[in-house]
Amino acid sequence: MNHKHRKTLHALFAHPVSANISPKAVHAVLGELGGELEDRHGGRVGVHLNGHFAEFAHPHHSLHPDEVRQVRKFIEDAGIDPERDYPL
Repeated sequence: MNHKHRKTLHALFAHPVSANISPKAVHAVLGELGGELEDRHGGRVGVHLNGHFAEFAHPHHSLHPDEVRQVRKFIEDAGIDPERDYPL
């Protein structure tokens, strides 16, 4: 995982929750973590990661803080800890 992806991953877990994260950057990080992304019905994106599945809206602009929290929870549920697995 390159530095840009690590930076995005850590931004997802930052406090307070960032509202300036690009959806394309998040998709790239999920792919780097081993996730399989697929376009779904209604402009949504499905992600399979470590035996877990989640479906997210595909926004055209920055992620809303609630969406950041959803992605964060999905990554945690998949057993990934950014501090442990991908330190800066």
